[in-house]
Amino acid sequence: MSARSLYEIAGGKRRTVRRTGQPVRRNSYHAGERERQVWRPLNPREIGPRMKAAEEFERSSKEPGRRNGPLGHVGLEVLRELYRIVNYRDGRLEPSIDYIMRRIRRSRAAVVRALAALKLHGFLTWIRRTEPTDNEGAGPQVRQITNAYGFMLPKVAADAVRRLMGKAPPPDDDVTRRKDATEERAAMLATLPVDERMRATIALSPLAEALAQLGTLIESRSASSPGGQNPAIDR
Repeated sequence: MSARSLYEIAGGKRRTVRRTGQPVRRNSYHAGERERQVWRPLNPREIGPRMKAAEEFERSSKEPGRRNGPLGHVGLEVLRELYRIVNYRDGRLEPSIDYIMRRIRRSRAAVVRALAALKLHGFLTWIRRTEPTDNEGAGPQVRQITNAYGFMLPKVAADAVRRLMGKAPPPDDDVTRRKDATEERAAMLATLPVDERMRATIALSPLAEALAQLGTLIESRSASSPGGQNPAIDR
């Protein structure tokens, strides 16, 4: 008696493996199942800062004497092209390797290496996909289709994007400078009598600055009128 028969007698269940007749890549999913994991809306205003951050990452990570950094010039070309063709509204991005090859005029091997480098260093991710062939009978039941790509940012690049878009926190030296100025002003006010301290506090307030600007405006208008009077009511 075979081992399989003994397993069935013992009450085990055989694992059914569906043969599709078509070789597909490991960890592939049917189209429409997993794309939401990688497709996200993209702000078009971020494209320039994202590319600058990738270029900065490439330069800063390049070893002395080497022609390319971790992404390589082809990696930057591929990333730039993907940012050109992505659907900003929903993040849809599913080009074939052949399409990328035609767009940037690079070999398949160069494009594949570039995609791998972008994924390795945290700028890109993807999901392998398949779709049914609708064949009847013994023919292939599924086929490999294009990957679904999604953009990512390693921390160093994300920080650079925030800085380039003006969303970065102020530098540490600027924070320290503002803190020191506030403490010095408070120490100065503490040495004044109460009445002078109040006048100084009011003088340093935004309201005092606004009133001073208003006074300057009134004086300039009065100086431009004959005898300091408003021409509209001068009789």
